[in-house]
Amino acid sequence: MKYIILLADGMADFPVDSLDQKTPLEYANTPNMDRIASRGIISLIHTIPDGLPPGSDVANLAVLGYDSRLFYTGRAPFEAASMGIALSKEDVAFRCNLVTLGNSIDPVMEDFTAGHISSQEAKQIMADMNAAVKSDDFRFYPGVGYRNLLLWKRGKERLKTTPPHDITGKRIAPYLPEGEDAPAIRSLMTLSHEVLKDHPVNRERVSKGLKPASSIWLWGQGRAPNVQKFRDRFHINGGMISAVDLLNGIAVSTGLELLKVEGATGYTDTNYLGKAKKALWALEHLDFVFLHVEATDEMGHEGNVEGKVKAIEDFDQKVVGTVLDGLPSLGEYRVAVLSDHPTPIVLKTHISDPSPLALLSSRSQENQNRGIAFGEKAARMSGNLVSPGFRFMEHFIGDLRTLFG
Repeated sequence: MKYIILLADGMADFPVDSLDQKTPLEYANTPNMDRIASRGIISLIHTIPDGLPPGSDVANLAVLGYDSRLFYTGRAPFEAASMGIALSKEDVAFRCNLVTLGNSIDPVMEDFTAGHISSQEAKQIMADMNAAVKSDDFRFYPGVGYRNLLLWKRGKERLKTTPPHDITGKRIAPYLPEGEDAPAIRSLMTLSHEVLKDHPVNRERVSKGLKPASSIWLWGQGRAPNVQKFRDRFHINGGMISAVDLLNGIAVSTGLELLKVEGATGYTDTNYLGKAKKALWALEHLDFVFLHVEATDEMGHEGNVEGKVKAIEDFDQKVVGTVLDGLPSLGEYRVAVLSDHPTPIVLKTHISDPSPLALLSSRSQENQNRGIAFGEKAARMSGNLVSPGFRFMEHFIGDLRTLFG
């Protein structure tokens, strides 16, 4: 049996007025996801445990079968693992976004991606931040685009921070890091204003009509978690396909094989088809593949209705369709398609509501064959719910008949 999960991050949504009160998923042309839902099983899945934030870290860990309440320390340590940064027990990692703030005494979060700044530009900025910091306790590391990292040696993690994608268009003052250990982190953010106000990267970006990176934003802090390996937990070999450090860090931490795809960007220009072909190739020697696409989540954060519909349609055609066409040649299989959490256009941030899930088995007796299309409303009307969501994986690779028991 081969197992594959096709996950479009933040795909689930609310009905949108401009889409005739349909969600982007319901409005989009998705014949391949509809094929899975109509022939297989459709359900809701609740991936965010009570008391934890609705982040992609917690949600994707749940889909993989992990209860974050048992070990979760923060998002950044997983990204550090992806970047090959070893954390000692005393070290704390922080996610370091490059952001664009409004030009005022009381600035707002204008863009949490700094206009989707390139990785090469971010690398230069991180190098200059390292040169400006007068302490060996802090070290900046470049990541993918706006997604970078700070390592605080012998650091503190008991402070309150806010994801910048949660405050787009809002004043930043109420959301700056708070707590006994916050002054050191806030001072780094203040320092970045000086480093970046006349930085060569920003001069070049402004000359091209692009948004400058006017500040760093530090959040998602944590120490290295102790996570059981996927193979030890489920006794199968698996791999991960993703463009973002968070998911690749989850793969490293859980022992999944990293499957790199040229042209995978974490945005709408990603190599969808290359990801699908890589997944089919990997399933020739692995039992399980987790294929993650970030573009749908990015469009939700931007509040871009048309962009989200397009990203969903690209995911359906180039990823889901390609995988469905190629799976029968590999023998018996189970395929699941889902969103890890909703990222509603109207809110531009994650919420903890359940998301639609559909799965199809090559064993006909494991399917429900309800003949319904894939979407939020259809998932609710099914009466099926996987909750808590971290229970899904054990049934997906075990006995599907007990999934809703």
